[in-house]
Amino acid sequence: MGRIGEMMTFPCRKNPNRWANVVSTNRVHGAAVQHRSCSVEWAAKQENVQPSEMCVFLSSTFIEQIVHRQPEALAEPLAPVSAATFLPVPSVRLAWTSKDADTLAANAEINSFLVSVPYERMPQFFNAAEYFVDRHLNEGRSHRIAIECENQRVTYSQLSDRVNRLGTTLRDTLDVRMEERIVLLLPDIPEFAYCFFGAIKIGAVPVPVNTLLRTNEYEYLLNDTRARVAITSESLLHLIQHIPRERLAFLRSIIVVGTAPEDTLSFSELLASHSPDLAPAPTCKDDVAFWLYSSGSTGFPKGCIHLQHDMVIATEQYARNILNIQESDRFFSVAKLFFAYGLGNGLYFPLAVGGTSILWPGPPSPQNVYDVIERHRPTLFFSVPSNYAALMDFHGKNNDFDLSSIRLGISAGEGLPVSLCERFSDRFGFEILDGIGSTEALHIFVSNSPGDVRPGSSGRVVPGYEVEILGDHGQPVPTGEIGTLWVKSDAACAAYWNRHERTKQTIKGSWISTGDKFHQDSDGYYWFDGRSDDMFKVSGVWVSPSEIERVLIEHSAVAEVAVVANKDKDGLLKPVAWVVLKAGFIGNAEMVSTLQEFVVSRLPNYKRPRCVEFVSELPKTATGKIQRFKLRQASLDF
Repeated sequence: MGRIGEMMTFPCRKNPNRWANVVSTNRVHGAAVQHRSCSVEWAAKQENVQPSEMCVFLSSTFIEQIVHRQPEALAEPLAPVSAATFLPVPSVRLAWTSKDADTLAANAEINSFLVSVPYERMPQFFNAAEYFVDRHLNEGRSHRIAIECENQRVTYSQLSDRVNRLGTTLRDTLDVRMEERIVLLLPDIPEFAYCFFGAIKIGAVPVPVNTLLRTNEYEYLLNDTRARVAITSESLLHLIQHIPRERLAFLRSIIVVGTAPEDTLSFSELLASHSPDLAPAPTCKDDVAFWLYSSGSTGFPKGCIHLQHDMVIATEQYARNILNIQESDRFFSVAKLFFAYGLGNGLYFPLAVGGTSILWPGPPSPQNVYDVIERHRPTLFFSVPSNYAALMDFHGKNNDFDLSSIRLGISAGEGLPVSLCERFSDRFGFEILDGIGSTEALHIFVSNSPGDVRPGSSGRVVPGYEVEILGDHGQPVPTGEIGTLWVKSDAACAAYWNRHERTKQTIKGSWISTGDKFHQDSDGYYWFDGRSDDMFKVSGVWVSPSEIERVLIEHSAVAEVAVVANKDKDGLLKPVAWVVLKAGFIGNAEMVSTLQEFVVSRLPNYKRPRCVEFVSELPKTATGKIQRFKLRQASLDF
């Protein structure tokens, strides 16, 4: 696959045994492209063909799909396409001219954006481990590096070998059968990939779980999944061992990466003693592949059931369309692999294109993140707003950190403040693409695009997805009005495990409710206005906490902020701001007045926080989401 400006050779439609050189000289760029253009040239010196017989490749940011161009005619596919390729745009017009004696040129006007091949085009019998791991050996990538983790380098050949050995261990020694769950309590290490795809390859269901939970939560997850096997690391084993075994109704075996104590099994010994020969289970594209638990900002999390095809769809629609991921890319994600966002960033996105995943098992402190970037040189950097803020505020021995290898930054999990987005890009020289996704939808479905970033917004709809903003009674809301965001995608989860009523509330046919409040502007950009249960009325008017937060975070003294509703002495809801101040600022009555006046200077008075509470940190989930219910439960004296 070529980059813009590179000479490429493709078969001529008139005579497939002959080849034509095609050069792309301009770039078709960004999501939801309307009326963009690009140019292609055909060196027709030896072909003696007419323009109407030519074949040209065009794609969103690179030349990719063979299509047949008639002068001033619509593009048609040259041949049926397979699961991991792109369809041509529905409307492309070419104007052919003679550039010189040997070269014909064409200008293409593109009236819509390329979208990835839909679910219906995928083969019925499909195993995700074959696609993300085994395929690379057949395509000549055996010796390419699939994973880097500190001093470890894992080639695609080694990855396949270890995936197979883990699969045969589960199937032949531990009698794990198709559709049975396996809990993965692991840091971001190569063994995570071996276990995840080893389980999928035999038709079992890996369930990555958060590594930062409490003992009672692991008890719940182990019993909810009914897993007979759990795989963990030496450093995390105690989280399971602290649970009285009689309270774990289903767990039978624990595999430990590292030193395995008595009554557990050694991961390394099991791999060494099992065969690397493993045929994939006869799964189909609609079989269950893995579960991911929602972040659980209130109560226990919900198990989202994802299918074999979901990772391919998410990759094709977001990672290829928006990020233009390629084999040469190196992926580093601050968000951990147990998180839906991190699982794509750090595992199946790189493996989809034969790229390299850079894993870091430790905490994502600013110093650690800078060290990983400078040592491993990623080209794509995935993080969350709180981490981008921490990186900006960090002052190490050398403040001239080298992030020059990064071509794009990506942000999700919560809204990225305008000032933070702009300051980070100005300092380090690359764009940050903010977007929104969910565990239920698997990855990002609304996003900013390279060269098309509107700071503060979540961007536009990712090609291949459909999005609607609906009111309280299910009706579409006018542009500019706030409603609940719904998304339609073939990558969305099939259901919540053992949550029938919640499934019915969240999934309506092909559509899934995000529970997020959004509005869309006249240019098609989506703006986050908070969670559905975060919204409240003041003086009879709906108030979005996110709107107040976006103003407060612009103040030079504010590092982090969360706004929630609390009742005043009359029992009426009023906005309350919980603020983390930057170093050097004092949280006193004068600062309270300063921040209140700052809000009133930009928003109506009824949106002014009636109280400002200063704290050293905000309560968050392990994935960085603010636990607003804890703030709402706090008792404040107005």
